[in-house]
Amino acid sequence: MNDQIHSDGSGHEHGELGDAEYAEFMELAAQEGFDAEEVEGALDEAGHGPLPVLAVVGRPNVGKSTLVNRIIGRREAVVQDKPGVTRDRVSYEAEWAGRRFKVVDTGGWEQDVLGLDASVAAQAEYAIETADAVVFVVDSTVGATDTDEAVVKLLRRAGKPVVLCANKVDGQSGEADATALWSLGLGEPYPVSSLHGRGTGDMLDAVLEALPEAPAQKFGTALGGPRRIALIGRPNVGKSSLLNKVAGEDRVVVNELAGTTRDPVDELINLGGITWKFIDTAGIRRRVHLQEGADYYASLRTAAAVEKAEVAVILIDSSESISVQDQRIVTMAVEAGRAIVVAFNKWDTLDEERRYYLEREIETELAQISWAPRVNVSAVTGRHMEKLVPAIETAIEGWETRVPTGRLNAFLGEIVAAHPHPVRGGKQPRILFGTQAGTKPPRFVLFASGFLEHGYRRFIERRLREEFGFEGTPIHISVRVREKRGRNPKK
Repeated sequence: MNDQIHSDGSGHEHGELGDAEYAEFMELAAQEGFDAEEVEGALDEAGHGPLPVLAVVGRPNVGKSTLVNRIIGRREAVVQDKPGVTRDRVSYEAEWAGRRFKVVDTGGWEQDVLGLDASVAAQAEYAIETADAVVFVVDSTVGATDTDEAVVKLLRRAGKPVVLCANKVDGQSGEADATALWSLGLGEPYPVSSLHGRGTGDMLDAVLEALPEAPAQKFGTALGGPRRIALIGRPNVGKSSLLNKVAGEDRVVVNELAGTTRDPVDELINLGGITWKFIDTAGIRRRVHLQEGADYYASLRTAAAVEKAEVAVILIDSSESISVQDQRIVTMAVEAGRAIVVAFNKWDTLDEERRYYLEREIETELAQISWAPRVNVSAVTGRHMEKLVPAIETAIEGWETRVPTGRLNAFLGEIVAAHPHPVRGGKQPRILFGTQAGTKPPRFVLFASGFLEHGYRRFIERRLREEFGFEGTPIHISVRVREKRGRNPKK
């Protein structure tokens, strides 16, 4: 399993830990009576970087969400006997035969102004673009439809590994229906009953063969080339104007009509002697399932652009109140694990009263990213544009920061001594030791004697930021609670 975290570029089997640091850490674990195999597993989980992504695609009501529930082993995806129940793309972590991967349920397409086929294609294209492998679900009782054929064309064009799931084969009598799907030209159809579990094991074995052990990063210098910066925000907040101002010329269309940009636009721009790749994205207007036509498609492409970026520059219109859409965009960038810079545009239009109220809004509505660098700019006049690149560099530095294990444990020891966890139920859980297992974003794994409350974890994160920086980046903290093994050696 350790080879799953080999792709971080460190050249070590132990993810971000060098050999000497790994040996020191395992000695700490042994002193506390922890099982070496479990510690290695926890390191692997926390330091793996991105998990391989499996997208489940298909027409409405072919049983995608039922299949997702079967794969993840619990009933989480909403299932109902009518099309269009799943509305937003949802991802879950799954495990099969000891390997972990992420499953993305991409159901719930609705009729819109471009028709059902176009909506299916938009969802499928997004899912395929961001996945490492695809399970294509077809209703074997209906057979291949024109819409299925359209998705097949997308799959062929993408060149991603595909496992064909012939769903709703509930018995021997349905095997012939499944066999007919060879005609799709995607290889062997796996007859499955996602409702009853029949055949899912064989299909998942095929999925593991299709998935890479460790997917390549979709961003960053590991692939060579410039840093990727995604400009995201609501429609008409000035993303295209900002890109033009940064570039020093009109690279993209700007119009007062919201929604001028439909597809992400990549531009190589040299700033301060460094070449950056800026991605101007379409504005995210509402929840995806409330959008129609081109807006719906644009949101999917924007989400894909964020997945491929290293830094998300979130533009907010400072002349308007911070909205639910703004907060949703922030959450999307945080959950994607990207470095974040917040740019308040149209700053030159504010009077003193609006500035006062905006500061109050920032404290309450954007508290979850109080650690992100902030720049107050005007894309029209160019005010403070020179501050944008230093803010981006600060966020990248925080995103790539790693704290050596020895220094981290000295810090944790001071925390535990000065601010112990509150006593709960007569017990006082204690952090025993920890390490930073990964970067981009920073990922920590802490080993404790008992469950750590959410408030205490937030306190640990806050103190980590105060001590080590991590400006401009989310921090992931996982806690492992294990009963101590016997310390006495076997006689």
